[in-house]
Amino acid sequence: MLIGSPNCGKTLLFNRLTGLRHKVANFPGITVEMASGPMPDLPGVTLVDYPGSYSLQPLSRDEIVAVDEFKRGLRDPDVSHVICVIDVTRMEKSLYLTLQVIRLARRSGKRVLVAANMIDVLESHSIDLDFEGLSRELDAPVIPVSARTGSGIERLLETLREPLDEGTRLEPAGDIEVRADLLVQQAAHGLARRYGPNSDVLVRSQHRLDAFFLHTWFGGLAFFAIMFLLFQSIFTGAAPAMDAVETGIAAMAGWVVPLLPDGIAADFTSDALFSGVGAFLVFVPQIFVLTLVVGLLEDSGYMARAALICHRPLRFFGLTGKSFIPMLSGVACAIPGVYAARSIDSPKKRRLTYMAVPLMPCSARLPVYALLIAAFIPSTTAAFGFVGLQGLAMFLIYFLGLVLGLVVAGLAARRDRDPTPDVPFVLEMPPYRMPGLVPLLRQSLHRSGDFVTRAGGVILGVTVVVWVLGYFPNGGTDLQSSWLAIIGRTIEPVFAPLGLDWRYGVAILTSFLAREVFVGTLGTIFGIELADADMVPLIERIHNSGLEAASGFALLVFFSMALMCVSTLAVLARETGSWKLPLKMFLVYGAAGYLGAVAVYQVLSLDVFGV
Repeated sequence: MLIGSPNCGKTLLFNRLTGLRHKVANFPGITVEMASGPMPDLPGVTLVDYPGSYSLQPLSRDEIVAVDEFKRGLRDPDVSHVICVIDVTRMEKSLYLTLQVIRLARRSGKRVLVAANMIDVLESHSIDLDFEGLSRELDAPVIPVSARTGSGIERLLETLREPLDEGTRLEPAGDIEVRADLLVQQAAHGLARRYGPNSDVLVRSQHRLDAFFLHTWFGGLAFFAIMFLLFQSIFTGAAPAMDAVETGIAAMAGWVVPLLPDGIAADFTSDALFSGVGAFLVFVPQIFVLTLVVGLLEDSGYMARAALICHRPLRFFGLTGKSFIPMLSGVACAIPGVYAARSIDSPKKRRLTYMAVPLMPCSARLPVYALLIAAFIPSTTAAFGFVGLQGLAMFLIYFLGLVLGLVVAGLAARRDRDPTPDVPFVLEMPPYRMPGLVPLLRQSLHRSGDFVTRAGGVILGVTVVVWVLGYFPNGGTDLQSSWLAIIGRTIEPVFAPLGLDWRYGVAILTSFLAREVFVGTLGTIFGIELADADMVPLIERIHNSGLEAASGFALLVFFSMALMCVSTLAVLARETGSWKLPLKMFLVYGAAGYLGAVAVYQVLSLDVFGV
């Protein structure tokens, strides 16, 4: 069992010990679910990572979950050890929980090890601590480790390999109540004073950085600059990898397709697999870059400052700074964003956050945005090459999603007449740290691979259906007379006010299964229609298909406002306990997205802006 207070590096240590890539943001209370995994260095041993908690006397909803699960784990006869992770840079806070854990674990007959994490921070400041003395005081092994660098991990494993001394184990004592009393607090304070580092040395640099990043004006400017660089990097950083993937898929297609006999097999491989699924894979490097940059900001400690900066404007819209956490998670995917909203103590603000998260521009929308922006926004730069028009467009479309989420939450908050007082906003500021690049690279690769495997099955299934409907009954010789064209022309009047023909209407319908399916569907349709052309460069095909720029911008607006995939609807229904809110959001957001897209198309079609 692995337990510790938020921001102590517990999850990173879990990743180090198990080899898993489980990741949570650097915020208190966001770990609301357990993770488990086998330890390769200890065959047959499974490590369970419990949610972070400040105390075994829970106050918030997330701490209640953590403590209840921890007590349930202590009653499990298969549990032999409890690893309590402490942050050596913030000893008093960590020891307050540790003393409670040791008391409860011993009464339950479990052995406790204390992993003193962040030892690399002390070494960088040339600070030595008496860990042996602290171990004697706690009557438990204290092993200095660094989850970021791996220092001390082998010693921790050796301690876990030591056989248990059954003579020192106490018999389980049932359900033990642990009081978060003044004596425990005083004991933690005394231990921190005797064995903890000089806090002035550690917080001096943090205060200097906070003076800038939390400044009223400079902090806000830095926030927007960092967010802009984040989305600019999606194009500039991922462009070489995207070109490499596109070239690789085209080369593979050129090698595989000629080996197949002419007919349905070659056509399916070319049009459905390489043109459909291959068109989606081209945009995976952008998801990798987005995950990597967000991970760098999280692990550095900046994201907690961003939440504090956002608290005041979010409060105006009825939200809290903690709403920034699930909203940020929604940039990766709306589903973890909805889960992260569990940590918001106020039911009212949690419901408002549920309404805002699906409007965040998730990574499933990223291929759609990237495709349309690349097709209609020139790749020119300004400010000596530091500002690209495509990166600026991506920043603006992400910013639009954020604004829409805030507006919806603000309108809903003003209609809410519930007089129940809210829980006060409390947010811990983690220290600034140098992110571990290797773990972040592994995490980004894992997230990208997980995204491909999660979306790949849906995309493959949809592309197969689309290909079959487009290929028959004439063997792909005339897409305009296929079954797909018949279906598409039936729904074409709905999308005609956006300047879209039946091909894009079909792609929009399939995208409700998963947003990224839009790209695969278009790739399959154009693959059948342009079978003799190159199989991968979907951007050129869209650009040359006669689609107006006004329609492209209308699609961007539609996907920014219209509600998410069916998976997010199901998660929302499970979290809220009813389908009422998800279905209402689906209908309202869908109608708003459609009307907004129509308005954008009609305005831009006036050619006032030269579009």
